Amino acid sequence: MESFSYVDIFATKGIEYIIVMAFLGGFIYFSRYLAHRGKEAAAEGRNLGVIDYFRVPDGYLFHQGHGWLRTEPGSVAIVGMDDFAQKLIGKVDSIELPEVGFRLSQGEPGWSLISESRRVPMLSPVEGVVVAVNHDVLRSPDLLKQDPYGRGWLFRVRAGKLSRDSSNLLSGKLARSWMKNALDRLQPASTENIGPVLADGGTPIEGIAKAFGGERWDELARKHLLTNGE
Repeated sequence: MESFSYVDIFATKGIEYIIVMAFLGGFIYFSRYLAHRGKEAAAEGRNLGVIDYFRVPDGYLFHQGHGWLRTEPGSVAIVGMDDFAQKLIGKVDSIELPEVGFRLSQGEPGWSLISESRRVPMLSPVEGVVVAVNHDVLRSPDLLKQDPYGRGWLFRVRAGKLSRDSSNLLSGKLARSWMKNALDRLQPASTENIGPVLADGGTPIEGIAKAFGGERWDELARKHLLTNGE
């Protein structure tokens, strides 16, 4: 006589139920973890001051000619060019910086960028005397693209009227709003120029003036850097 083994189907279903519940619990936990990390990442983005395609970090003052200023003790300030400016110009072949001892005026030409044999001046965000220049960026202009707010700094200035000059600059939310609208002020010479630099309907992020302005890109760049009369 054959023997039969008894299987408790209710116990089997109970095990399956436990497995399903464990799976659902793990899925919910993992989903909440991802959502939490997403919020953290967004907060980190805000702290870094990432506005669309242009970096606008905290602790910097911005001139409307797209130069930046960072103050140091002893009425000394570090000067550089912002992320919009480097993406507007694109690849920079060389930089012309003022010599140590040169006196700058706020809102007047302070340095120039050379790209494709064309010279584009930029305005100084501060008045003062140059006390140091960044020789690394002179040797490697790519630092402007890699780290415009760090290793891509341009020169140091001893500024006797730093408080007055700083009051004419933008910072915080105002700077972010201004930078966010900077691209909207660009007008392409023709729609044919912008096609190659648009990715999936996005915004061009490097060499904008060359894409928008065509052969007259340097004029467009000077216009948005406020040096079109230079």
